[in-house]
Amino acid sequence: MAQALRLAEQGLYSTSPNPRVGCVLVADGKIIGSGWHQRAGEPHAEVYALREAGDKARGATAYVTLEPCSHHGKTPPCADALIAAGVARVVVAVQDPNPKVAGAGIAKLRAAGIAVDVGLMEAAARELNIGFFLRMTRGTPWLRSKIAMSLDGRTALSNGVSKWITSEAARLDVQHWRARSCAVLTGIATVLADDPQLNVRDVAALTRLGGALGCGKGGQAEDSVLEVLIERKTDATVRQPLRVVLDSRLRMPLTARVLQGDDVLIYTAERDMEKIAALEKTGAAVSVLAGENGQVDLNAMLRDLAQRGCNEVLLEAGSTLNGAMLRAGLVDELLLYVAPQLLGDTARGVAQLGELAGLHQRVNLKWQDVRQVGNDMRIMVKVENV
Repeated sequence: MAQALRLAEQGLYSTSPNPRVGCVLVADGKIIGSGWHQRAGEPHAEVYALREAGDKARGATAYVTLEPCSHHGKTPPCADALIAAGVARVVVAVQDPNPKVAGAGIAKLRAAGIAVDVGLMEAAARELNIGFFLRMTRGTPWLRSKIAMSLDGRTALSNGVSKWITSEAARLDVQHWRARSCAVLTGIATVLADDPQLNVRDVAALTRLGGALGCGKGGQAEDSVLEVLIERKTDATVRQPLRVVLDSRLRMPLTARVLQGDDVLIYTAERDMEKIAALEKTGAAVSVLAGENGQVDLNAMLRDLAQRGCNEVLLEAGSTLNGAMLRAGLVDELLLYVAPQLLGDTARGVAQLGELAGLHQRVNLKWQDVRQVGNDMRIMVKVENV
């Protein structure tokens, strides 16, 4: 199963909105076939493993990181393929949360006389597809907020200057997180101040840094994924994320760099049809989701992103939007890059949370991972009180 999970990680940047899945077939103590889901719409992990095993699959044991599907989507049911191949046993890491499956694949295998065991390395399998699980069960994606900050918790000078607080190595590391995210989200204030593109850049440069990087808690797994893509000379395999901007009053300049290229979505609370038409003429999509306060309804925005197939969303914004997201309980994880420098108490902070009347209002965090990236520290913490 550990090998199947490593295979599944190879789909880290390319399978969305599908989950990342790996499969290993074993007979007489030897691996006879293996595979992983490479792209949405293409064969699933089990199919690749069965193709490699051929007739040897009969009587074998299949180790799969997610319950084999039981329904016809863009590809036939994997449960049917395993039954037809004559496997004797299937070990599943975790049941599929997709209502179209949700135990039906396991039931179909057992009805065919195949022994099925569930729960081996379940926590690791869930973590690999944490966004997919939440999209299916909570109806919103996993929201990860990336923040570059000084050691005293400052993200920009009082005049807004923030380039660059962290090192080049840290900025390259961020590209891993963009590549694995279905969408990169920012606010209009960041667009007006920094004019970002919000895309995945210089994939080859990421691998040159080797073990210094890696966006998973396992260390260098993501580096090996990118190395495979480079060896195949298929940088395009790293899917570009949807670029999303919250722009309640439609202040987006038509010359903004984020409007260059495809897959741009703007959420607004303003029904200025002339400006909307001008933005749509650039190729951007505009969605009006007004909340009661005249701002974009943040909950509705995340639900809409989930309906668009977004499993993981990377928030790259300033203290205002970070604060709003945290206050609303919508942030699941913080990805902090901490530079060994001090910017002083007049510089801008991480998140505008407002004055807390008591400690019960604080945002509680849980340590996940701490490591050095270049000259900076990368800290990952999960938000506990969401």
